Amino acid sequence: MKKVGFIYDDIFLRHVTPDWHPERKERLVQIVSSLKKSGLWENLIRIKPRRATYEEIALVHTDDYISRIKTSGVGYLDPDTYMSEDSLEAALYAAGAVIEAVEQCKRGEIERAFCAVRPPGHHAEAERAMGFCIFNNIAVGARYAQKREYKKVFVIDYDVHHGNGTQHIFEEDDTVFYFSTHEYPHYPGTGKDSEKGIGKGKGYTCNVPMSSGAGDKEYLSVYQNILPPLVKAFEPDLILVSAGYDIHRNDPLSGIRVSDEGIRGIVNSILSCSSNPFIFALEGGYNLLALGESVRITLEEMLGD
Repeated sequence: MKKVGFIYDDIFLRHVTPDWHPERKERLVQIVSSLKKSGLWENLIRIKPRRATYEEIALVHTDDYISRIKTSGVGYLDPDTYMSEDSLEAALYAAGAVIEAVEQCKRGEIERAFCAVRPPGHHAEAERAMGFCIFNNIAVGARYAQKREYKKVFVIDYDVHHGNGTQHIFEEDDTVFYFSTHEYPHYPGTGKDSEKGIGKGKGYTCNVPMSSGAGDKEYLSVYQNILPPLVKAFEPDLILVSAGYDIHRNDPLSGIRVSDEGIRGIVNSILSCSSNPFIFALEGGYNLLALGESVRITLEEMLGD
């Protein structure tokens, strides 16, 4: 059995969103409940996140943006992204969870990690909040990992929405590979297969747009046939995963139709790509029952592979 860390804290429940908002604290409550009921809970190494410093956030976000977030107060940062009284703290700990996972992997205390965090991160651009996201948790983690001598980082994003923020942060970089499957056309409108990176980063971005209605067959074809050769060729030291479960067929924000077993197949294919550490960080997933089951399946695969 692999040494798998589960990184979580109740601070993430204190990011309070309006009643209409799909990104709500009950998502994490459901995940923890599902894991405890399943029997997997006792096999996980439960880890508290640490609070990211502003210097660490500045590895990917501009100083001006960080200053604006620190002084923004309660209210909307964009039409979808809400700041409550404790949202800044939750966002710092969400990025810090990925940092803590990197540290624990580096020290050999765990081999893999799942960061059950909110707010999510992959839409956050260097200079603005977007799509429920305040700080880009995976991007901060990737840059921090490189400071800890994980020189080449491969990012996999299977959220139903394209991770525009992550792509844009790394699109001119040949040391971070960004790979995404996502429904297209769909929010946020980026992620065409022609977007392959810029300058020395050209060839280090790979987008695989998926049509509405795509399900297990289409997704497993991508994750079994397209992803593994890219990982092998890049030879990463660390793999980070933006784990978005709004690809589930029961999700209200998705036209994608992946089943529970499809989730299992995607995760298994990802884990089969490398013997290096894997760190998953929660992104989307808005049907509570489907989300809890999807995360349970993910951790079952992470423990047993």
